[in-house]
Amino acid sequence: MTSNAPPVDCYTGDPELLPAATALDRVRALASPVADIETVPTARALGRVLADPVVSPLDVPAHTNSAMDGFAVAGTELVTAGERAFEVLGTAWAGRPFETALRPGTAVRIMTGAVMPPGADTVVMQEQTRLEGDRVIIGAGHRVGQNVRLAGEDVRAGRAVLPAGKRLGPAELGLIASLGLAAISARRRLRVATFSTGDELRSVGEPPAPGTVYDSNRYTLLGMLARLDVEHLDLGVIRDRPDELRAALVDAAARSDVVVTSGGASTGEADHVQATLRALGEVGFWRIAIRPGRPLAFGRIGQSLFFGLPGNPVAVMVTFYQFVLPALRVVAGEPWAEPVPALRARCVSRLRKKPGRVEYYRAVLERDEQGMPIVRHTGRTGSGLLHTMSDANCFIVLPEDGADVEPGAEVEVQPFHGLV
Repeated sequence: MTSNAPPVDCYTGDPELLPAATALDRVRALASPVADIETVPTARALGRVLADPVVSPLDVPAHTNSAMDGFAVAGTELVTAGERAFEVLGTAWAGRPFETALRPGTAVRIMTGAVMPPGADTVVMQEQTRLEGDRVIIGAGHRVGQNVRLAGEDVRAGRAVLPAGKRLGPAELGLIASLGLAAISARRRLRVATFSTGDELRSVGEPPAPGTVYDSNRYTLLGMLARLDVEHLDLGVIRDRPDELRAALVDAAARSDVVVTSGGASTGEADHVQATLRALGEVGFWRIAIRPGRPLAFGRIGQSLFFGLPGNPVAVMVTFYQFVLPALRVVAGEPWAEPVPALRARCVSRLRKKPGRVEYYRAVLERDEQGMPIVRHTGRTGSGLLHTMSDANCFIVLPEDGADVEPGAEVEVQPFHGLV
């Protein structure tokens, strides 16, 4: 296929580097949801993405009921001063309604969740009453309608309670179950194929040899993808041979919606990803103005999106979180959402910033003695130092037009929690 990649953008700095915001725009333009839709039992729907809105077939709660253990009365009979005695007619249990209507001067003992008896609109907590034989004594200080949950208060019949594109968590499963729905309509699970490239790579369990390294990126990607409820096709390690790389990409694209590789995306003689992508499909970009993670290739092979991540382990994680993750969520059926910094914090470290690129510092977010958020970088910044990602709990994000940061300055922070 002939490449129809957009022209390379120029900006202040290296003219061959695409600004991060423009790169995200190109990812968004090519990403689209999988078309296949499945019916999934509610009990097995955790992590799935809704293909259609969930519409309630009933009111929730279905009946006006008590929010407390206590006594159900007519609110107009409560006193504003002193006390009043009410004859207790019986008990309303959850699932066993008391069907006799209240008469003036009467009350019904009621349990949490029980249907309100006819004639009652108010519940007085049992701790705020006292019993004297078959009478309950209720004092002043109560209001009409207290401690009562109205029918349809949570959800009205016919209302869309969850939108299409919603990824289902525990609360959503409970909500769907509360509607009596045994199954939902979901996008099929996203299929993601991954492999690493490099003659120097060895898989876990293989004996080391001079000049070789163990492939950590394979397992980092495995971990990040496992949190996304995808079908993961692990193709292992592919050697730095154009014919082998081409065959692996063709195979991966035929079997998946998104292909993610690591290594081989830069401009060295043994880095063939970018050239192979141009030969097979469409190139969206291949170098972006960020640190770490500059050599990031993106495009499409057939109907599959392709991301060629750098080889350095930290750069793999940075580019995955900032560029791959938003695309995976869209292809899975979720709305587009860019990974933006969530808060600002006082930085206690001095940070260098090169103009013309977005920089991601691995950092630790914590609180000072006054309880205010502060952030410090983990120290060493090499993109091959994977332990610094383990030490960190956030990124400090320095924008493209930012300058050096002195201790005490406020910076934008992107916590790891919530990225995946």
